[in-house]
Amino acid sequence: MKITEVRAVYPNYRYVVPSWRTHFWQIVVRVETDVGAVGLGYGGGGVAGVEIVNRHFRELLLGREINNPADIADAWDHLYEQSLPYGRKGLAIMALSGVDLALYDLLAKAENMPVYRLLGGVQKSSILAYATGPDSEAYRELGFRAHKFPHRWVGNADYETAAAAAANARQLYGPDARIMVDCYMSWDAEVTVRMADILSEYNLYWYEDVLTPDDLAGQADLRAVAAPTLIAGGEHEFTHFGFADIARANALGLWQPDITWCGGITAGLRIIDLARDAGIPVSPHRGAEVWGLHLVAASDWADFAEYHSDHIRSPRDVLWLDEPEPEDGYIAPSDRPGFGVTLNEEML
Repeated sequence: MKITEVRAVYPNYRYVVPSWRTHFWQIVVRVETDVGAVGLGYGGGGVAGVEIVNRHFRELLLGREINNPADIADAWDHLYEQSLPYGRKGLAIMALSGVDLALYDLLAKAENMPVYRLLGGVQKSSILAYATGPDSEAYRELGFRAHKFPHRWVGNADYETAAAAAANARQLYGPDARIMVDCYMSWDAEVTVRMADILSEYNLYWYEDVLTPDDLAGQADLRAVAAPTLIAGGEHEFTHFGFADIARANALGLWQPDITWCGGITAGLRIIDLARDAGIPVSPHRGAEVWGLHLVAASDWADFAEYHSDHIRSPRDVLWLDEPEPEDGYIAPSDRPGFGVTLNEEML
C-alpha cells in the first residue's frame, strides 16, 4: 500500500502541567494510504513536532510503499538521515516517533491484527504495572503492587522527605514490592551517595534520573555506590545511537526509553538488541501506554510497565479512548487491530 497523506496535529490540551509540556507535549500523527487503511501515532515535540512532520517528513513519505515492518524501518532510516542537520535527538526524533508509531498502527490494521502480532506475538500475557505519582496510598487502594514516587532535591531537609516517602511506600506495599524513586535530574553525585546510605534500609529497586542524561560518566560512577539499587534512566535519550553511548559508558543499570520520544518501535527494537548484548533490563517510560505496552508484551523487555498518574488523576485530558487499564496490578494490550485505541476527536 502507498502513503497518500501524512498530517500531524497538536491536541487542545486543557490539563497539561505548566512546564516545557505546555507547548511541546504529545502530538497525533495520521497516515493515509491508497487502500483506505489509516494509521494513528503518538509522538512528542508539540508545536515544533507538528511543523517537522507537516513541512518536512510529509514530503519524504508521500508515495512510499509500506507493506511490512522492513518498509517501516527503511522509512525511519530515510527520515533520520534527511533530518540529521537539525535532528539526531530532541524534537525531531520525538516527531519521528509519532510517524513510526502511525506506520505500525497502519500496517497492523491493514493486516487486521494487533501490533504485538506484527512484532512476533505475545511473550507476556499479563504485565505487572507500577503506579507513578505522589499519592502512594491511593495507588495501593487501586490494587497496584508496585510504586514509584517522585522526589525533588531542594536542600538538606530533603534527605528526610525522601526517607519519609520511602518508609511510607514500603509500609503500604509490603517488604517484597518494587519501590522506586524518580529524582528527575534534581540530585547530584554527592546527594546520591548520601541518599544511597539513608535509603538502603528500604530496599528500593531503582533511583531514576539522579543526574542529567549528559553525565554518563557520573552515572556510571554511582552504580556501585547505589547497588543493589539500580541507577535507572533513559527517558530523555534518543534512538539506538544514544543508547549505544549509554552502553559504552556502562552508565545505567536499567534503561527507560520512551517509545513516543526515542524513535518509536523501530528504535525500540534496535534498543532491545543493544540491551540484550549489554545484559541490561529495559522498562520503558510510560510503558503501560499502548505505544510501549505492545513492545513490552512482544519482547524480552522487563515484565514491568509504568502506569502514570496522568491516567488516574481528575480532571485530566483523555486523548485516546479504549486504552487498557490495570486489573489487580496487572495490564495487557487488547487484541484489537493496530494499537487498539480510538482517537478522541473532540480534543483536536
